Amino acid sequence: MPNQTTAPLVLVDGSSYLYRAFHASERANLRTSDGQPTGAIRVMTNMLKSLLRDFPGSPVAVIFDAKGKNFRHDMFEDYKATRKPMPDDLRSQVQPIHDIVRALGMPLLMIDGVEADDVIGTLAKQATEKKIATVISTGDKDIAQLVSEHVTLMDTMNDSRTDLDGVVDKFGIPAHLIIDYLALMGDSSDNIPGMPGVGQKTALALLQGIGSIDEVAERLDEVAALGFRGSKTFAAKFEEHKEIVLLSRDLATIKLDVELPVSIEELKAEPLNTEALLALFKQFEFRSMITDLEKSGADVSGVAEEETIPAIETDYETVLTKESFESWFKLLNESELFAFDTETTSLDYMVAELVGVSFAVEAGKAAYVPVAHDYMGAPEQLDRNWVLEQLKPLLADDSKKKVGQNLKYDRSVLANYDVELNGIAYDTMLESYVLNSTATRHDMNSLADKYLGHKCISFEEIAGKGKKQLTFNQIELEQAGPYAAEDADITLRLHQAIYPQLEKEESLAKVFHDIEMPLVSLMSRMERNGAKVDGALLGKQSMMIGTRLQELEKQAHEAAGEPFNLASPKQLQAILFEKLGLPVIKKTPKGQPSTAEEVLQELALDYPLPKLLIEHRGLSKLKSTYTDKLPQMINPKTQRIHTSYHQAVTATGRLSSSDPNLQNIPIRTEEGRKVRQAFVAPEGYKLVAADYSQIELRIMAHLSGDEGLLNAFAKGLDIHKATAAEVFGVELESVTTEQRRSAKAINFGLIYGMSSFGLAKQLGISRKSAQEYIDLYFDRYPGVLKYMDTTKEAAKEKGYVETLFGRRLYLPEINARNGMRRQAAERTAINAPMQGTAADIIKRAMFAVDEWLASSDIDARMIMQVHDELVLEVAESQLEEVQAGIIEKMSQAADLHVPLLVEAGVGDNWDEAH
Repeated sequence: MPNQTTAPLVLVDGSSYLYRAFHASERANLRTSDGQPTGAIRVMTNMLKSLLRDFPGSPVAVIFDAKGKNFRHDMFEDYKATRKPMPDDLRSQVQPIHDIVRALGMPLLMIDGVEADDVIGTLAKQATEKKIATVISTGDKDIAQLVSEHVTLMDTMNDSRTDLDGVVDKFGIPAHLIIDYLALMGDSSDNIPGMPGVGQKTALALLQGIGSIDEVAERLDEVAALGFRGSKTFAAKFEEHKEIVLLSRDLATIKLDVELPVSIEELKAEPLNTEALLALFKQFEFRSMITDLEKSGADVSGVAEEETIPAIETDYETVLTKESFESWFKLLNESELFAFDTETTSLDYMVAELVGVSFAVEAGKAAYVPVAHDYMGAPEQLDRNWVLEQLKPLLADDSKKKVGQNLKYDRSVLANYDVELNGIAYDTMLESYVLNSTATRHDMNSLADKYLGHKCISFEEIAGKGKKQLTFNQIELEQAGPYAAEDADITLRLHQAIYPQLEKEESLAKVFHDIEMPLVSLMSRMERNGAKVDGALLGKQSMMIGTRLQELEKQAHEAAGEPFNLASPKQLQAILFEKLGLPVIKKTPKGQPSTAEEVLQELALDYPLPKLLIEHRGLSKLKSTYTDKLPQMINPKTQRIHTSYHQAVTATGRLSSSDPNLQNIPIRTEEGRKVRQAFVAPEGYKLVAADYSQIELRIMAHLSGDEGLLNAFAKGLDIHKATAAEVFGVELESVTTEQRRSAKAINFGLIYGMSSFGLAKQLGISRKSAQEYIDLYFDRYPGVLKYMDTTKEAAKEKGYVETLFGRRLYLPEINARNGMRRQAAERTAINAPMQGTAADIIKRAMFAVDEWLASSDIDARMIMQVHDELVLEVAESQLEEVQAGIIEKMSQAADLHVPLLVEAGVGDNWDEAH
């Protein structure tokens, strides 16, 4: 066994890392192709492998909580009673993690009747008695009580170390007082009660000013002099609650004398069980981990051939001569398909300068042609203009098929040099997205890991990070060449891996070829068209908003009775819930009163301060996101704003946009509409905004086949009025404004899976009344209820739902045992076909309008797509023709059982046209 001068004993708090790994990976929603969650397994496996690398020669033991109750439940029946059950997605990953720990050769301990902390504490004590250095790997603050001269903590998730001085820096008290700290404050996660009314500040004041709980009990007469809030009445309260405090101390104390089945001398690392690891990595589709095993010299022959990705020998070339270029140019012309990529100075396609281009013609064979690396000592490169002149006919040739990763960007960059990229046949980002929009991220590095078991050279590896990060033109060719060539090579190999899977599913292949791929060039052109924005108008609006924000801040301070920071959740909590005594509607995960938007909205119904805060938040966000920022985003050359549209972000197929995000400009507020007023038409033109009316409700009518809905739309009735007449049993002409509002909430609420509770909250009525409304709705529209039920059942059977055009949305939690997760998946199952179909329809409409404009002499161009709306700049002399043409093309974008109603407005700005 090593002593203090050699490798330390490493004890891993497996239970702590289990939950942290789960929450760290939850948003990524990592799963195998058959839906098994793998995020926690992946994160924790990487953490354990990292520990083995960082502590070579150290015994690394992993300790987990055993199932069932422990001795603390005998002391306090409600111990951990507030803790939620383990999520289903995590429960299914626990045993695999245990299996991987054992396969990595690490001792695994779970002792009945105690917790992981107690086992760790006992082992640490034994090691200390033998003067063996011990490192405890954990994220649990409770374990700080174990820190000593021989025991340190480390947190691999934020790369931090905590020794005796570190405990004082972090908590403000020495390690031996951590138990008392926890006992006074209590612990909501373990339901340790603590002393009522004592928080962090009070606990620290006592422990720093006097000492331990026992010392506080002996010197209660000195507490008043400490001067913290409530110090004068503390002595009496302490006497009243002393038993609870002492019980809390016992509950918070880690046991140091657990009977263990092994001694620390027996905690020895075993050899890797390569066969078991390979089987587990194969089962959970950890291709890069299989590759790492192979690189380490392990025998991977135990993995079935079809499941492994054979290593490919690479032949990458950096092209510096015309002879070499011409040789590659010949290869490209002879290839049926080649991968293409650009390297540039910026992610902004409007200002990006071309630094080089790369190609791949077969797996492993790729080249990089640098044209603008200008660091000191850079070798002579081919002239950029000459290279583009040679490539221009090939790149523009529609019969020469190209594949890329996010080729919309490359197309836009080339357009800066008057080079048109045609023949865009495949895009690996979109192949992955259409195959499964929710299974993984669709960037090249993630796809290479998933489909090829390959870890790409990262940009940070060659360019550095942060402020000192180099642009590509500054990177030496020895590093830039392999990086750029690899981009093209991996893109080609990804296409070869993903497209055959897509091709097997006829409906998905159709979505890919007929909807997504044609959109690449169209959106590139639309982005480059940009939108004209009046920066001066936005500047005036910013000043007006700034004045209003000052007024609101002053009114808020008056309502609170004191000045405070409106943007500080902590100060808001103190003002709203401590000083003003407003009801606590919702708590944060840490048990603090929530000041989230929905909470303030509910409080604003009865109290003035939350109403002021909501307006302040909305205006502050509008100012920082749009009125201040948009003028800075006007391109100096085009004098326009150029957003970036994203095809592979939303799960349902809807487009999103960024820099700026056009989708989130508020339309229901006056200030939001003023932002739209700043999007203006150039002289001699008008803006035309064409919008689908109630498209998702029309899709619901089509998909459900409900006669009542179909008839209402066929007759051109106001659907909300028609629904109100049906639900409330009145004549159409007698429907009141309030009844129409309720019907509208029902119509839209139900297609988003709203419950009676949600409807009651929105309409301000009882849950019983809301349920009666819903029952009446389904009674009048039975086809809708039938559609919802059959859709949920089909989703449970197949694991996915489809749009009218065959786009799929997978629902891995549709059969989850956890009720809330399952119900959320059921709501998605109902809504996704409608939202996804609406997304497909607007995309089809974009093609139709684009083709019509391209084949005519009309002076008009598409400049924006937002939700269900297309915005165009149109010459004033051709407004009537364009309005009629757009309505016709958009109305014919899908063949539904109800008419697609399109409304097209005209104006000098976007708000007028909408």
